[in-house]
Amino acid sequence: MKDYLARSRAPRYSVLFALPLLLLYEGFSALLTGSAVDGVRNGADVLLKSLFVGLGGRNGLVAFGVVLLLGGAYLVWTDRRKSNEPLEPRIFGFMLAESAAYATLFGFVVGWLTTVLLRGPRGLSVGGLGSLSLPTQLVVSLGAGIYEELVFRVLLVGALLWGMRAVLGTGKALSAAGAVIVSALVFSSFHYMGSLGDTFTVSSFTFRAIAGLAFSLVYVMRGFGIAAWTHALYDLGLSLILQVSGGGPQ
Repeated sequence: MKDYLARSRAPRYSVLFALPLLLLYEGFSALLTGSAVDGVRNGADVLLKSLFVGLGGRNGLVAFGVVLLLGGAYLVWTDRRKSNEPLEPRIFGFMLAESAAYATLFGFVVGWLTTVLLRGPRGLSVGGLGSLSLPTQLVVSLGAGIYEELVFRVLLVGALLWGMRAVLGTGKALSAAGAVIVSALVFSSFHYMGSLGDTFTVSSFTFRAIAGLAFSLVYVMRGFGIAAWTHALYDLGLSLILQVSGGGPQ
């Protein structure tokens, strides 16, 4: 399709493509826990919401939702005005197929690179998540797609890109490379924090760091929506594989 790569990266497609992922995660999380912040939830989700709760209590959760939805709506609205063209539903279908293709490849490519470097595991262990029920694992996987990409790609990579260019004066290519590498290391480290965090090993840290590099590259090259769905579909597939193979709770 003509201009698919450019159009699918634009906020009018990228943000709207990520919206169902957000709604699925929040909806299923509320059904499982009966709360917007309590219970087993994705760590990046808890991190963001805790900041708002700390500032405004329960009203902070309302403020968080308003900021998230209005921010996304503003990006879509301004992009629609700039493009002055109707949305094409089939582009969303192509974006989903592209995300699924990346998710399928990631487990093989990232595992192979880890094996080459450290003779590490070929799959990503889920740490404390392995003891959770399958529905909870699937919900947390959805949250990884939307909230981890929001925190570690949109916010962190964006901040690093701005900081390196504005403060250090580095060029576009060097800034992008530095932001991708630093964000990948932070992303990997994050998975060892909290009660559900994995036990630290060099091989698993390397695997996660390489996965972080891959997700960051997808974000920089293909935008937030495809990065979020790639991450979510990869984690969902991993949870299902663990369940079928007996690696998760019955």
